[in-house]
Amino acid sequence: AADKINLIPQDFFAELCEQIIQHLNHKIPGVNIAELCQRIQTSGIEINVGDLAKIANIISFLFSTAARNNLSTEELVATLGNAVSTLPKHAVQVIRHVWNEQGKSISVSEDARNMATMGQFVDIKWKLGVAMSSDACRSLRYPYVTVTLKVADPSGQITDKSFEMTIPQFKNFFKQFKEMAAVLETV
Repeated sequence: AADKINLIPQDFFAELCEQIIQHLNHKIPGVNIAELCQRIQTSGIEINVGDLAKIANIISFLFSTAARNNLSTEELVATLGNAVSTLPKHAVQVIRHVWNEQGKSISVSEDARNMATMGQFVDIKWKLGVAMSSDACRSLRYPYVTVTLKVADPSGQITDKSFEMTIPQFKNFFKQFKEMAAVLETV
């Protein structure tokens, strides 16, 4: 991973680190790796989403472990120096700066640890479509609903999950949401 970190310009690496800290502080639901990767690629750097996601996981693990062990900036940098001699100098400087500025604000409560084991809802988009025909049937006129859920996984990476439903499936889906809303009103 260190060779891939070396490819990332310092400003993008700093942005990644800051977003990870914000995610760990529950200020944002996750880090949009795909969007950041696209911006890095647009700047002329060749890196893929998978490699950037691995780097984000490593940095997230680093910051959360440092918070759990209540490390000072110097202790974190010393630990990095002992464990990872191949980490680029600019990366260590960014980690030092971000941890010094924002690291102590990471909450490591039991509730936060329990929440971190499941994904978090970010956004939902839907659209209504009609399949007009196919190679097997000339005249379908089959309505469907496409739903895209934007979800942040426990590591903070935001992914889209899409699925299609028939109209009866959508009505059942909607009915269940209404039932959840009614239960929430009683709480």
